[in-house]
Amino acid sequence: MYQVNEIRFACPHCLVLKTAMPKKARPAGDGKEQGPVPKQVKVEAACGPSSPLNFDSPSGLFESFISPIKTETFFKEFWEQKPLLIQRDDPALATYYQSLFRLSDLKSLCSWGIYYGRDVNVCRCVHGKKKVLNKDGRVHFLQLRQDFDQKRATIQFHQPQRFKDELWRIQEKLECYFGSLVGSNVYITPAGAQGLPPHYDDVEVFILQLEGEKHWRLYQPTVPLAREYSVEAEDRIGRPTHEFTLKPGDLLYFPRGTIHQADTPEGLAHSTHVTISTYQSSSWGDFLLDTISGLVFDTAKADVALRAGIPRQLLLQAESTAVATRLSGFLRMLADRLEGTKELPSADMKKDFAMNRLPPYYMGDRAKLVAPGGQLPGLDSTVRLQFRDHVVLTVGPYQDPSDETRGEMVYVYHSLRNRRDTHMMGNEETESYGLRFPLSYMDALKQIWNSSAISVKDLKLTTDEEKQNLGCFYPGGGGGLEFKMNIQGHNTLAFVIGLPLTSRTS
Repeated sequence: MYQVNEIRFACPHCLVLKTAMPKKARPAGDGKEQGPVPKQVKVEAACGPSSPLNFDSPSGLFESFISPIKTETFFKEFWEQKPLLIQRDDPALATYYQSLFRLSDLKSLCSWGIYYGRDVNVCRCVHGKKKVLNKDGRVHFLQLRQDFDQKRATIQFHQPQRFKDELWRIQEKLECYFGSLVGSNVYITPAGAQGLPPHYDDVEVFILQLEGEKHWRLYQPTVPLAREYSVEAEDRIGRPTHEFTLKPGDLLYFPRGTIHQADTPEGLAHSTHVTISTYQSSSWGDFLLDTISGLVFDTAKADVALRAGIPRQLLLQAESTAVATRLSGFLRMLADRLEGTKELPSADMKKDFAMNRLPPYYMGDRAKLVAPGGQLPGLDSTVRLQFRDHVVLTVGPYQDPSDETRGEMVYVYHSLRNRRDTHMMGNEETESYGLRFPLSYMDALKQIWNSSAISVKDLKLTTDEEKQNLGCFYPGGGGGLEFKMNIQGHNTLAFVIGLPLTSRTS
């Protein structure tokens, strides 16, 4: 446990929290050529210092992640509002942070096959601008280290959770907690150097200081909760609202839109920090854009006014005041229809999240995560959903290829088969895994979703056959949801349910 020694308010917009471990306390256990994705990513053995973080649940992880700040306090006072600086005097935590990524890790990473642009950027801040020093093709450690030592270049390593197990473990739990993708970048900067000019990001940012010290300056946002990345000129941002130095074990949070810059002080060792970021394109505006198309489609099926044609030559007109008035009436009608709607259609957000997030952290054979086994359940069997945090449930359109009729089905997407080695890499081609069910299965699926365990015979379906089909249909090789079942109170077995749904987006 942490004991708060001092809480010091630097200004109304930032809390600086200094903590120390009680003496008797111990912590609980822009390159041109990107190159191909490595055929095999070496999985680092989970060894090193015991983790002071709580991985029992997503909420437990986040609570320990921002300790000693309470989660309720964080979201009430800081999230999307103002920066939070937690300065810790904790050697055990500093050692754990250092194990997440070190400068010395680059040598082995280079030997596995990493490429400029895709995996690594080498850059410097020169006269307020970012200067990229990337070479072409594959990264060689000696060249990388030469640029680092002689040119005082910053090494930016993209998405290290692809290679570092403990970052995978942390970010997978954070994705469960936030319900949003969580990426990371490592920045290694030599003494007396700065890698990036003042800028702001379109993500919520958590900075973990791993090695050395980093001098930070934060500025008042020009675009609060910004939706895009932007560099800001020094003459526009004014004086810093906050200025401080991070040391190993310290944590810094700031909302998207916060202008910031950081440098490694002269006369010290290099600095290494990892930026863990989330909530990109996860605003109410994004969610509205995602749901509105489905809402309009559903409403148009029942309302002839939305199916009527637009006025002749509307697209040729320069002004559209009258049309805007008509559209506002439609929007009010949609708002009325939205009230009380239980299942909001999601065009992309839910599916994209499931397709692109990390798979569950698992140190054994990944195939065992989704492999069915054991006796199939009967009506008296009890089932429960496993990996609930890796499953999304949504309603979407379905077109029968046999007769081209359109309807709606329940789609259940999961991330159990996702690839860790391509996480957050912007791949042009991504597979989605999951199941689809008739719309009449929605209530039964919700029962399974919301229950810690439920008897197959209690599922809200019309016939016993439907109940058993939901409980025991296994699509050979199609991918699916893994459940646990208990046959008549005895052995616990794993099995898969549903109709296969494997799609590819490119």
